[in-house]
Amino acid sequence: MANKIFVDACLGKETPYTPVWMMRQAGRYLPEYMAVRAEAGNFLNLCHDPEKACEVSLQPVDIVGVDAAIMFSDILVIPDEMGMDLSFVKGEGPKFSDPLETQADVDRLIGGEEAASKLTYVYDTIKLIKERLAEDKALIGFTGAPWTLATYMIEGQGTKTYNICKKMMYSNPELLHNILAKVTEVVKLYMEKQIQAGIDVVQIFDSWASAIELGKYDEFSWKYMVEIADYLKSKYPDTPIIMFPKGIPAFIERGLVYGNFDVFGVDWGTPMALAKEKLGDKYVLQGNMEPCRLYSKEATTACVEAIQEIMGGKRHIFNLGHGILPDVPVENAKHFVSECQRVSKKQ
Repeated sequence: MANKIFVDACLGKETPYTPVWMMRQAGRYLPEYMAVRAEAGNFLNLCHDPEKACEVSLQPVDIVGVDAAIMFSDILVIPDEMGMDLSFVKGEGPKFSDPLETQADVDRLIGGEEAASKLTYVYDTIKLIKERLAEDKALIGFTGAPWTLATYMIEGQGTKTYNICKKMMYSNPELLHNILAKVTEVVKLYMEKQIQAGIDVVQIFDSWASAIELGKYDEFSWKYMVEIADYLKSKYPDTPIIMFPKGIPAFIERGLVYGNFDVFGVDWGTPMALAKEKLGDKYVLQGNMEPCRLYSKEATTACVEAIQEIMGGKRHIFNLGHGILPDVPVENAKHFVSECQRVSKKQ
């Protein structure tokens, strides 16, 4: 993997320029993606079809010029294969018809190796991508953090208030911990199988980290993410791990980030200078342009230059501070990538 600039950057090695990729880069802003998705019939079909999932994973590498592909899938394939009934409703997003309410609901879930072994279409997708991806490009695998997965499993759908989850957090924390522990065991094995299938770098997304108050974040989310990272590092010490918790600047500011991983993803709401001050000596930093800046090439350039000035081209990976939005012009995404390479290229 020594010839993969993205892997080298994750490990803090010197690189000829700062590599760049975008969260949700295989997605709806690309007409080519929309064409493949239409052929698949629906989003879940696309996730379950290794050939088509491979095709859309490679599109942003070929079209936009990013330095790494991220396998196309969805975080909710995990609870789906644990036995929950997942569907994607147009205009409403993912829904589970059988949300978790009791310990009996948790007990009926498929766990551990049995659940992880059912995700064969993901592993087949990874193998196909590795066959077709240029040797100098890295392949990123991913999972949702146990807390983020649990919010969907308990609420039954996306939520703005998280009141059902948080009611459980405060009134029945033992049940919530039982859910998180069961999900964590599946995630460990799922990520291990991704690495065995050919993944170069792993990212753990905690999209709903900001739903938890500061004093409870470690207990109900971060410690489980660290447990997953510890498990993977004990078996695959050379595989870089990226942690991306969204919306926890106070957690960072108070020096509460710890764990055996390589890269910390900085969301757009956290000042890059703060992240560098608190974490830059310990972890490589990834991010953190506000995704909406992609609507303007001028705003994009200004932000890229500002981030480069803060980071100085060292121990850094360019990315957005969350996912690219569906109506961003492809030309603007290309501009972002080329500007990242321009400002960081070493003479």
